[in-house]
Formats: sequence, structure tokens, C-alpha cells
Amino acid sequence: MTPKGATLKGLPPSVMATVVMFLILIPAADSAIQINCSEPSQPSLLEALAPIFNLSAIRPVMNLTTRTNVNISFIMYGILGVDEKGQLLLTYLWQHFWWMNEFVRWDPTQCGSDKISLPRKKFWVPDIVINEFMDENTAPFVPYVYLYSDGRVHDASPIRVVSSCNLDIYTFPFDIQNCTMTFNSYIHLAKDIMIVLDRDAENITKLSKSWMTTMGEWELLDITSHQSDGDIEGNYIDELVFHVRVRRRATLYVVNLLIPSCFLITVDLFSFMLPPQTVDRSSFKMTLILGYTVFLLIMNDLLPITGNTIPLINVFFSLCLALMVTSLLETVLITNLLCGSADFSPVPRWVRVFVLEILGRLVCLPQKTKEKSTFCMKPYAEATQQKADGPPEEKGTALEDKALQELRSLGRDLQAIRLQVQQQEGSQSSQEWIQRCPLKLKSSKVLFIFISVLMHVAPCSSIMQNCSRPDTPSLLEALQPVFKLNEIRPTMNMSTPTNVSIGFVLFGILGLDEKAQVLKTYIWQDMRWRNEFVEWDPEQCGSSAITIPRKLLWVPDMVINEFMEKNSAPFVPYSYLYSNGFVLDSHPIRVISSCRLDIYTFPFDVQNCSLSFNSYLHRKAALQMDISTSVEDILNQSKKVMTTMGEWELIGLTVQRITLPAGDDELYQEIRFFVTVRRRATLYVVNLLIPSCFLITVDLFSFLLPPQTVDRSMFKMTLILGYTVFLLIMNDLLPTTGNTIPLINVFLGLCLALMVSSLMETIIVTNLLCGSAHYSPVPRWLRVLVLQILGRLVRLPPKPRDLEDTIIQNPATQEMKVFSVVAADSEAPKQKGQLNNDKALQELRSLGMDLQAIRLQVQQQQGGSQSSQEWIQVGSIIDRLLFGLYILFISVSFVTMIIIWVKS
Repeated sequence: MTPKGATLKGLPPSVMATVVMFLILIPAADSAIQINCSEPSQPSLLEALAPIFNLSAIRPVMNLTTRTNVNISFIMYGILGVDEKGQLLLTYLWQHFWWMNEFVRWDPTQCGSDKISLPRKKFWVPDIVINEFMDENTAPFVPYVYLYSDGRVHDASPIRVVSSCNLDIYTFPFDIQNCTMTFNSYIHLAKDIMIVLDRDAENITKLSKSWMTTMGEWELLDITSHQSDGDIEGNYIDELVFHVRVRRRATLYVVNLLIPSCFLITVDLFSFMLPPQTVDRSSFKMTLILGYTVFLLIMNDLLPITGNTIPLINVFFSLCLALMVTSLLETVLITNLLCGSADFSPVPRWVRVFVLEILGRLVCLPQKTKEKSTFCMKPYAEATQQKADGPPEEKGTALEDKALQELRSLGRDLQAIRLQVQQQEGSQSSQEWIQRCPLKLKSSKVLFIFISVLMHVAPCSSIMQNCSRPDTPSLLEALQPVFKLNEIRPTMNMSTPTNVSIGFVLFGILGLDEKAQVLKTYIWQDMRWRNEFVEWDPEQCGSSAITIPRKLLWVPDMVINEFMEKNSAPFVPYSYLYSNGFVLDSHPIRVISSCRLDIYTFPFDVQNCSLSFNSYLHRKAALQMDISTSVEDILNQSKKVMTTMGEWELIGLTVQRITLPAGDDELYQEIRFFVTVRRRATLYVVNLLIPSCFLITVDLFSFLLPPQTVDRSMFKMTLILGYTVFLLIMNDLLPTTGNTIPLINVFLGLCLALMVSSLMETIIVTNLLCGSAHYSPVPRWLRVLVLQILGRLVRLPPKPRDLEDTIIQNPATQEMKVFSVVAADSEAPKQKGQLNNDKALQELRSLGMDLQAIRLQVQQQQGGSQSSQEWIQVGSIIDRLLFGLYILFISVSFVTMIIIWVKS
């Protein structure tokens, strides 16, 4: 131990004056410094406090084994909002700290006041932080603290808290969030600083509610607190945890989201009452789906976005959209049965039994009898029998009146027209297929009600510090020469490298910007190194460790290579200095780091980002790095303390030590951590992929709409418009990057391309159906390619070219041929001249000719020319070919997405 005089020679005058003041004013090691004022005035008190200001670097206790108790209280002045995707709570607090400064005491009568406000920088201030704090404090800065005559210090300041909070929005908008605010010293152990609750949590809640000025979306329910437990020796960091419970005001969401959505789904329910025979119900439902999509677009800003859990209201909206799409598909099937069942094969027996008999009785729609169909054919059977027996005139009976013959002929023509009209309505098989339609309507109602109910160190010599007394001021005095050396690397020999141990804990994943290729994280970084200029005897100086401002020591220039912005985390001013020369430096870092992202498999992507720790200037010969703990411990601790449970999940952490040649023929060292995170894809599957698959499935089923009777092109155009609006809604969910195009963007683009292709194909088919009568015959190459090759491929072989065969076959065909003979008989009286001036008979004959012309026109409309039939066949083959390609695309897309999801 060196003499005291030798120690004082190297000190600057200001420090020497402080030490002399201590020798005069401190009668005992455990007593406070008594301040004597020359007069009872504020300038005199400030002058008397001047020596105390030089001790602001150390904790204000005479003995370092004495614990500093920091009393904490706050008032929550406002709840600014909640970021569901970032899992953040924004609040505004007025916080108050109280602690004792053992270096200060004065007589209020002698100095004229019992307190004085002074700049905060002149005193030691505890490094109390909120553990969940994730950003920079942007509240106004308060530069002053109150100092009282008994040594108490009062520090009051506002703070804008951006804190992490594990949000549970499953019951949105009726959710209640429970967020924590953990007050603790970032560097000091409990044996140095103990945190005490100054005001009970009930009073804090009461005062916060009375002072609260923000009456926005969130309502404060209550604030509770509890103290952390630790060992008796105090080798832990003391924490005071506050639980803040807030409730969302749901009225806005009920009025603007739930009630309109219920209105629209009710309209879709009542649309089942529209008769599909006379009303284009499919277009009505498609327009309703478009309106619902636009409604979701308008309300998109009100819905929460998070990757952790899917809110129940999002599931409700998705099920509403699914019900609308299902009812639309059912309507398409019904329209297909009503308009095309005449060409269907008879209803299979199992379908007749299961649907017509079992389900029919279940929904109170029993099977219709066949009596009507038999009755309709009776007149034609009688007519056929009469034709076979021959005319009544040839049987030798009395000659019938000419007018009666004309009436009979007229009746037969009317019966033939009636049969043709009935044929368009369908046979008994068609009626059975159509009878299945109301069953679907009833089942859809039951399905809607059912789903709605479900919704709910290198060894070297050191400088030995000698303390005059075992107290804090003496240790600070002995360390003054070390503080003068904080500008150089702390080694006695420049060839000796400084070993720095690095470790961190990943406290939160704040987000990822695909366009800027940036990862946002929040880490707690620890660094340890040895300062060879420091060593003291713990018994002589009264303590084995001391916390001092970081600016008084040399700190390695450790950086994260990928860091792209300023660190906005709360500043921690202190570091631990131990008696053996080791320094512990811990502080939080809000890392905004560059990361090469691969979003090809979005939203099932896994990203691997690097955090490279290295000295910005020093080479390996001067500074060597190592990991303070194993990478497995870092990963486990990170998963344990992580508070942000948002879109990204931490799944892995690896490390690589890299040594590279530098430009000055020296080696450059780097420790690179690879952080592997996985995107939680449930949000994107529910809000993006499933609705897109719904809409593409609707377009697939639209091929079942008969283009002869339904305006399929208008239906598809409305569907494309709805799909475009849907993509506009989901635009914020899709990643934007110039590196690679995500596979989901290709999928959505192909879906839109298929919709447009099907619309153009529908236009072509409609043109062939309506205008093919005026077209020239089908070219030979087109007949061979489409009618023969592609027709057999899609199981639509070419029809025979006989005109009689091209006419639509129906049960009345034979009767039409029989009636043509009867019509020939009706021409005979016309060739014999006038009928004895019978005007009534002439009118009947004129009416009969008009009916025959109508009959021929109906036959021509049903049949058409051979060229027209071939063009129509070409359109049907193209329609079915695109239908098959649609099914193939949807099947491959679904299988691919399922495989990628499972592998991720």
C-alpha cells in the first residue's frame, strides 16, 4: 500500500479539494456529510453543495455494502394505443423516484430552505428502466431533481412508453389485455439497489383514472403489482412488476362491423326465396359477394393484424364469405339442373332414395307422383290410335262436317306445340333432378344456422489501487488515476490483446420489412473484459465491486455489422467494475439490421438473418472476441424471456467464428450469429389463401351455368371485379420486394389470368350459340382438331351429320312425324276450292296455317342447321377443355400449398 501523500500528488486540484473536504467533514465512516452554509440563502447553499457534485459518479452511500432503496410510483396519464401486429402497448406515464443520498445533509434554518432543485446531471441517478421498453423515450426532458435537507432526492419525469405486450385478440373486439411493466435496475444487483413500491397499486389505479385524458379506444380497468423474489444475499436484479389491464371499447366495431355484416348475410339468407326459374339468382348472389368484399375493404383498417392468433371475428367474416360462396355454388348447380336436366340420364337409384325420399321427408318435401306426366301423354296416344285406325270417313259412317275436321286438325297442331313446350320443361327424369333443388335450399339454411351458433485474460501485472478508508469516496478517490487512462486500451503492454466476451439475449422480434430487407429486433447485450489498470483489496476498500459511469472507462468499439440505424433503446449509463479488474457492461439495443430475405415461399417462409459482432477498428492482435455462454443457452434464454409473440417465431440460433485477412496484413476477427425465424402463416391462410380459393372455385362452378339461358359473361365479369377488390383489400398483407417474386403472387396472378381466360372463352361460346346460324361451315382443320381430337379428349365425340339426328331428341319426336301426315290431309280441302261460302271455316283454316308456321319455327329453333350445330359443338368442347384445365390448376395449387405448409 502506498502512502496517502503519494496518492494525492497525482490528483487534479478539483479532486484534491473534494478529498480534503471529506477529510475535514467526515467524522466517521457511516455518517453523512454535514453541509454548512455561510448564510441562509440559495447561493450559499449551492456553494456548500459544490463538493457533493464531484461524487455524482458513484452510488451515494458511505459503505458499498449499504443498499440504496429506490421508491417508485407513477400515474398513467394516457393510453395511446395498441399495435396488434407489433405486439406493443403505447402509454404515457408520470413517474416518480425517491432515494437517499448519504453524502448530503444540512440544517434548513442555517441554509434558509429544506429543499433545492438542481440539475439532474450533478447527482447520481439510479438506472431504473422498464424491461418491456422497446423504443426511445420521446417525452419532454425534465432536467431538474429536488434535493431535501435530510438527503432525500425526488426525481419526477414524464415517459412515453412503447412496451412489448403479449396480446390475446381472439375475442376482438371484446378483448381485455393484461400487459406488464417491469421496473428494475439494468446493471445493479439487489444487494446494491432495492426497488420499493411508494404508493399501493389501488391508489395508482384511482389516480390514473382521475387524471386520464385519453378517452379513446382503450379503457383502464386496474393496475396490480408484485415484487420479485430472490436469494438473501441479493445476487439478483430486483424487479417491481406492474400488471396493467385495459379493455377495448367495442361499440365502434359492433356498429361498423358486426351489424352490417349480419345485415348482408341475412340478405343472402332471404335470397333463397327468389325463384330460380324466373330470376337470375346467381347474378344476385355474385353482386352480394362483391358488396360484402367492398364492405371488408372499407372496414379493413378496423380489423386487427397479428400473426399470433386469429381473432374470432376474422373467422366469422371468413365463414360468412364461405357461406355466401357455398350458396352461390348451390345456386349454380340448381340453375344447371333447371336448364339442362332434360339432357341428363335418369336419376340414379341411390340418389333417388337418399335425396328424394330420405332428405325430402326430412325437409318436408316428399317426392312428386308421376300421374301428371302420364296424363300429359294421353291425348297424343289417342291421336296416334286414331291415325292407325284410319279416318272416320273411310269406315262408312256419315260424312262429318268440314268445320269439325278443321277443328280436329287445329287441336292436333296445338297438342304438338304443347308437347314441344313441355319437352323444354323436361321429362320425368328432369323433374326428379329439379326436385333435388329445394332440398339444397333447406340444407343451406340449416348449415347457416349451425355455423352461426358455433361462432363464439491474459495474465499480466496491474496497478494496485489503495484506499485510505473502506468506503465509497475513498475507492472513488483511488480510482481517479484509472479514469485518466480511459482513452487507451487497458493493457500494460500494447502487444497484449484484450479478451472481450460477448453474449446477448433476444428479447423481442419487432418485425421485418420485406421491401427494405430489414429485420427489427430487441436484444440485451453483455460484454466482459479485463482492465489491467485496476485492482484493489476488497477488505481495504470495503467492496469487491462498484458501479461507475461508462464514460469513465475504456469501452471496446463493438458494433453489429448489419446495423442500419441509430440505437433508440433506453440509455444505461453505468458499468460494473470489479476488484480484479473485470468490467461488466450491459445495455439494451434496438437492432435494425439488414437481412437478405428469401420470400419465395411466402407466407410459409423461414428467414435466416445474421448479427455479426466485431471491433470496428481493432484487429485480432489487439482485441480478441469470444462467446460468454453457449449458443444453446442463448437460444433457450431468448425463448424464455421473449415478450413479443407476433408474426415471427424464433426457431434457431447458430454461431460462426470468422477470421479474415485485413488490408494492413493483419487478421480481422468476427463472431457471426445466425438468427432463424419463421413466419406464422395462419393469418395469411385465413385472410388471403382461403378467400382466394373460394373465388376461384366460384369461377370453376360457373362453367355449370348454361350459356343459352344465363348471362354467364356478366356473372364472370362481376366475379373478376370482386376478385380485384379482394386483392386490393389484401394488398397490405402481400410482401413488396424487388429481389424475388413470391410464389403466392404468381398464384394470385394465375388465378386472375384464368378468370380472364374463362371470361373470354364465355364470350366466344356465347357468340357461337347466338350467331353461328350465319357462319360459314366449320373449316376442315378445325373440325379435325376440335371435334375429333379434342372432342374425344374431353369425352364430347362429334354428333352425326344427319339433320334428323341433329334435332334435339325428345319423347314427342315420333308424334311430330305422325302429325305431319295429319297436316297433309288438312291441305286437301284447300285444293278443292271454296267451301260453300262458309266464312267460319275459312277463319279456322287461316288459324291452322298460322299455328303450323309457329310449329315449324319452333322446330327450326330447336334444331338449327348442320353448320350451326358444329359451331355450337366447337364451343362446347372449348368450354369443357377450359373446365378441365381449371380443375387441374386448382388441384395442383392446393397440393403445392399443403406440401409447402407442412414442410415449413
